[in-house]
Order: sequence, then structure tokens, then C-alpha cells
Amino acid sequence: MQSSDNVFQGQQPDPNHAPDPRMTIPVVEEQLQIGKDVVETGRIRVSKTVHEEERVIDVPIIQEEVNVERVAINQYVATPPAVRYEGDTMVMPILREVLVVEKRLLLVEEVRITKLQTETRTPQQVTLRKEEIHLERVAPNTAPSTDPSIQA
Repeated sequence: MQSSDNVFQGQQPDPNHAPDPRMTIPVVEEQLQIGKDVVETGRIRVSKTVHEEERVIDVPIIQEEVNVERVAINQYVATPPAVRYEGDTMVMPILREVLVVEKRLLLVEEVRITKLQTETRTPQQVTLRKEEIHLERVAPNTAPSTDPSIQA
């Protein structure tokens, strides 16, 4: 290894010696590493305010009521009468067969059914919420700004 060491030190190799086949030549390669840093250019502060408001709501509630009225008729009829309507009232005939020398229909009664609707209001207390957002710009590494024109 003396001859190769002499070459690297600027000396002439010994002509009587053959070069060493185990000689190592270093190979150098440069590599590039890229990185980036986070730089703060500004800050913003976000806050939220919730407002509550009490309100009275008035909601209609519909209630139906049925009145049944029985009206005695006691008349003989030749054919059964149909169900009919008189305004909001439904009239349903009630029949009964009666034995006589001949069979006839006796209209015993009519059932009158009327539907009534009533509406009542029941006021109730409810809570409504409303959110409001405030934005405040803050310069990096400085005290918070109190300029009201910056708020959104």
C-alpha cells in the first residue's frame, strides 16, 4: 500500500513495485436536503356570543266533538231510506222488521250525527338562541387589536 499512499501524497510511485489491486478510491456524492419552516404572518381570534330570547308562541289546537241525537219516527216505509246529509249533520235511518199479516218496514228512529270543531289556543313559553361570531385580527407576537372595524 505504500505505492498507492505515495500517489495520494503527491509522490511518484516506485517503478519497481506493481500497483496494489486492492487499492480503494473514495467516491464522493453531494446530496441536497430541502426543508421548510412555518412562519407566522398573522393571527385571528374567533369568539362566539349566544343570545337567548324568551318568546310566547300561540299554537291553535283543534278538537273535534260529536253530538249524537236520537229522533223517534215510528213510521212504516216501503223501502229503506238512504243515509243522507243535512248540512254538517249525517242522518242514518234505523230500521226494524215488524211481523204483521204482511211484512212492512217501520222506521223506528233516525240517528243524527253532527261534527263540531273547536279551536283553542295554548300559549307556551319557549327559549330561542341566536349565535353571533366576533373576529379579531392579531399581529404575530404583539398584543391583541381592539379596533371595532376589524370585527365581522
